Amino acid sequence: MSLAFESLDLAGRRLANRIAMAPMTRSRAYGPGLSPTETMAEYYAQRASAGLIVTEGVQPSIGGQGYPDTPGLHSDEQIAGWREVTDAVHARGGTIFAQLMHSGRIGHPDLLPGELRPVGPSPVTPAGQLFTKEGMKDFTEPRELTPDAIRATVDEYVSAARNAVAAGFDGIELHGANGYLIHQFLAPNTNLRTDEWGGSEENRIRFAVTVTRAVADAIGADRVGLRISPANPVNDMAEPEPDGVYAALVRAIDPIGIAYLHLLEATPGLRPLTRELRREFSGHLILNTPHEQGPAERLALVEDGTADLVAYGALFLANPDLPERLRTGGPYNTPDPATFFGGGERGFTDYPVLQTV
Repeated sequence: MSLAFESLDLAGRRLANRIAMAPMTRSRAYGPGLSPTETMAEYYAQRASAGLIVTEGVQPSIGGQGYPDTPGLHSDEQIAGWREVTDAVHARGGTIFAQLMHSGRIGHPDLLPGELRPVGPSPVTPAGQLFTKEGMKDFTEPRELTPDAIRATVDEYVSAARNAVAAGFDGIELHGANGYLIHQFLAPNTNLRTDEWGGSEENRIRFAVTVTRAVADAIGADRVGLRISPANPVNDMAEPEPDGVYAALVRAIDPIGIAYLHLLEATPGLRPLTRELRREFSGHLILNTPHEQGPAERLALVEDGTADLVAYGALFLANPDLPERLRTGGPYNTPDPATFFGGGERGFTDYPVLQTV
């Protein structure tokens, strides 16, 4: 049996296997105040055979929302809704972390109440458009975060992390990837600051390190993970020389003692950097490498020591019992992109498991 199907101790939590469900935006938080629904609880519970579930991105504050109908973790009703999710996952023996995702400049004023607008490290407008409830709209220039606003945003992450613990999550993952706020501080095309939060590599990693340390101090480092995606061009990001800043980031967070580093190899050719970061990091490494490995072949990355866990996104979306399908070599349901975002149960909780295929 492959090592990927053996249990793993993740900072004191016994995972059933080394197969993780990657975070995936689903835009179905139809409960009061963008809180989870019973259908969301069913969706995550169906996938509880994962060694680790990482939820869809959850905004830590009202202003952190970047897409319609995404859930938050900043109100009592959201905490109560997520408690239904975590209880359902735990009842089936699963482990679940909430991904805290402040979208930063990736958003639109139409998604935010009152005078709120998207923010970022610098007033750099992303190229492209964003889906809103009125259809596709151009991105707008983000409001540059002042030093006081940066510190307030760190506090929002801390508050949301505490709310996650109150909601029964086993831990939280900080979303430092895919062009969202933490990533925006890391990248030279979105962080044009000349103060302590920008410029040099040491300064550009400061926000990520500060948030990680603050959240770890609040809920315990063993309950914290960090996701990164070096050189990922999504959401108009540009990191032509990612090696230095990410090596510096990992060296800075390693002494904090967080549970894991979740690395997305968003483009081919990043394996040398992955190996370097694994050497720099003393915790567990989760690797998501969608461009290079088939479903079963990806398991070999655990076998050969490249990663401690491997993460699957759309394949887990379409196959609630993915670990068993990987064990038996398939067959695999095909994901339906038309139902990825929004909608009801179709393409959400109706994918069949093996015995009903």
